[in-house]
Amino acid sequence: MEERVKCLGLVGAGIVLGTVSTVFLLKLLPRSVAKQCEEKAIKINGNGLVSENSEGCTVSGNKNHGMAGLDLLKDEIVSEQLTSHAASMLLRSGVGRLLLVDFDQVSLSSLNRHAVATRADVGFLKAQCLKEHFLSIYPECHIDAKVLLYDASSEAEILSGNPDFVLDCIDNIDTKVALLAACVRRGLKVLSATGAGARADPSRIRVADLKESTNDPLSRAVRHRLRKDHGIDGGIPVVFSLEKPKAKLLPFKGPSGEEENPSDYQIVPGFRVRIIPVLGTIPAIFGQVMASYVVTQLAGLQVQTEPVVNLDMDHYWILHQRLIEHEELLYGTAMEVQVDIEEVMYVAKELWHGRSAREQSPKDIGRGMWRSVNELMLVRWDRAKPESVSNLILLKFIEADEHESSTLDDIKEKEPEVFRRVTSVLKRAELDFGL
Repeated sequence: MEERVKCLGLVGAGIVLGTVSTVFLLKLLPRSVAKQCEEKAIKINGNGLVSENSEGCTVSGNKNHGMAGLDLLKDEIVSEQLTSHAASMLLRSGVGRLLLVDFDQVSLSSLNRHAVATRADVGFLKAQCLKEHFLSIYPECHIDAKVLLYDASSEAEILSGNPDFVLDCIDNIDTKVALLAACVRRGLKVLSATGAGARADPSRIRVADLKESTNDPLSRAVRHRLRKDHGIDGGIPVVFSLEKPKAKLLPFKGPSGEEENPSDYQIVPGFRVRIIPVLGTIPAIFGQVMASYVVTQLAGLQVQTEPVVNLDMDHYWILHQRLIEHEELLYGTAMEVQVDIEEVMYVAKELWHGRSAREQSPKDIGRGMWRSVNELMLVRWDRAKPESVSNLILLKFIEADEHESSTLDDIKEKEPEVFRRVTSVLKRAELDFGL
């Protein structure tokens, strides 16, 4: 029987609020180990619950719930700081093989946001620290700790195992861009974490495409570099916060109290030595979100993440009014309008993400979305049915005029992909509202 192994690795390089780390899920487990898991096995059952497992990993379930049969427990992880929380939860979820990669040491300032490090660990290698603590939690896990900095010379060693997933938490732009570009080039799935420092509101943390992230200087810089240097325009999911940073780096002062050049104190060229203030709960939640994303993706569980839509109630009120006026103009009455403001919000935000139903990917983000709503309106998808959450699409004015002059049969015949995508989204509304 062919060997099939999965390994999850998290690679640290520098500092994500005191560290830089990345997680990789690689294929490293022989199928023959599966028999050793019969007594203790991880299973995601039909109810989506997880039961204990010790050795080897099988994530399986009722395919009617969208679960694919997967081997997870022999996965390999690499982690620290922000992602020490991601790695810790992946470990506790049954990952059976960990590769911990980081060139740095545990610092006193990082204890407020580290998942497992204690005062006694200060000064020790971060990767080794995680290994020792993780083995006390899950001694059956196979863990390897490497003191490495991710760069072109270490790319093959880290990525050549064909990871199933990569969790990137690097905060140095050059290194982050290089890793993400390598993942795209190699066709690897990757989830990237952006800035967690100087934030305090956990309710604003989101998962979205890199090109949809807003209010994050790191995302903006990475987005620009990927497009300019590698021709990569989105397609990479990121964990980020919609909250604007509440603090900036202070002037760097040396031992004498005089302002000095921070680069003179760098251990590694290009990595900053100053740390943005960090509320320890935020990096922890970032890591938890990353772990949840990876586990659900590997299990084949489809989770609808919170859309990044920067609209307020006035915008939804305008869309509702346009809908009523359009109905009166076209049908002579608005009596068949069956949605209120809250349902308009659901349709515009949850279903269509604040953009035209004909747009497959976002073109306007941040303030651009505020401007673009001025060109959007809600119309019936099927004119033979009344307006409801499951029969409304968001279109630009010119698209709405064209839609009203065509039939669903025309769209199905001439634009089958548009027809398939729209009907799929509207089907979701039927399920959400029990229609």
